[in-house]
Amino acid sequence: MSLCVLHMGPGLKIFVSLFFPLCHLPPPSAAANLRPGAEQKVVFITARVHPGETPSSFVCQGIIDFLVSQHPIAKVLRDHLVFKIAPMLNPDGVYLGNYRCSLMGFDLNRHWANPSPWAHPTLHGVKQLIIEMYNNPKINLEFYIDIHAHSTMMNGFMYGNIFEDEERFQRQAVLPKLLCQNAEDFSYVSNSFNRDAVKAGTGRRFLGGLLNDTSYCYTLEVSFYSYIVAGTTTAVPYTEEACILLKSSFEVSTGLEILQREED
Repeated sequence: MSLCVLHMGPGLKIFVSLFFPLCHLPPPSAAANLRPGAEQKVVFITARVHPGETPSSFVCQGIIDFLVSQHPIAKVLRDHLVFKIAPMLNPDGVYLGNYRCSLMGFDLNRHWANPSPWAHPTLHGVKQLIIEMYNNPKINLEFYIDIHAHSTMMNGFMYGNIFEDEERFQRQAVLPKLLCQNAEDFSYVSNSFNRDAVKAGTGRRFLGGLLNDTSYCYTLEVSFYSYIVAGTTTAVPYTEEACILLKSSFEVSTGLEILQREED
């Protein structure tokens, strides 16, 4: 069992962790925000925890392609943020053609609270990495985004958490609103903010309760089928290319949100 984690940011490194050595790509941008003593702002992205949700891989692939591109916005993102990406949390399930479970029959997205290094090794590895970053005073984990695909709803949308702190709850809504402004296929009205007990073992719920009040955890859903542009009634099919295009809007919105915080 192995876990692939990509690290992208100033200096642009991509590495495969746990069982593979570190490898480096030529740095396309400066490491200005990694000067000694500077705080690293991290965006952690995971995908394909449910093997059958193929569109989540298309979206994740689009994110990676955009981040390593020469697009001016991609360069700004690399200059200011560090992206850590686990593109496939359930490789065994994908290989076997399972729809939701792992090789051993577990729904990994219900075991974040206490993952076993033997039964849920990829989940255990990612959780340990996130906890290490959380305990590092030089790192601020700004966002955790878990990418999924939805079999019944249309458009792209997000699940978020409910907080007692009203200001934190309102801040959590900023990223989905920016996505709605930048992506024609993203539906803000389809978003849901909850603390459903059934979802207690998911990455969004568990990490939302673990991390501090400057971190925001979401599930990003994209429909298997189609999206409807606001103000129209026409369903536009989600192709592989359409899923990949959603990434540009996601990255722009993520960057805008974090840069806005710096200005505040």
